[in-house]
Amino acid sequence: MTDMIAAAPAINGYAVEQARAMRARTEAGITPQNEASLRKTAQEFESHFLGQMFEFMSSGIKTDGPFGGGQAESTWRTFLNQEYGKSMAQSRGVGIADMVYRQMLQMQEGAQ
Repeated sequence: MTDMIAAAPAINGYAVEQARAMRARTEAGITPQNEASLRKTAQEFESHFLGQMFEFMSSGIKTDGPFGGGQAESTWRTFLNQEYGKSMAQSRGVGIADMVYRQMLQMQEGAQ
């Protein structure tokens, strides 16, 4: 019980901070639909970034040999890497989308 009492100011402080942030967004004209659009754009950016990273990582893998896919494997590997990037970004990613999202919100709030 004493832990809850000790944590109450921190929880209340967090709630007040979140309420102030919501009010600032409302005053800046940022709607929930706009926030969803920003979140989607940030996630797409992270997806593309991760796809490019996977592309670079797999560029040294040779496609020849008895079990290699040859020319077709090298052609389709780009698509596979992009799907890896999308999948990773949709399942919480590496944090790039969160940083981009916060920056876009700050830019919009500052522009108003």
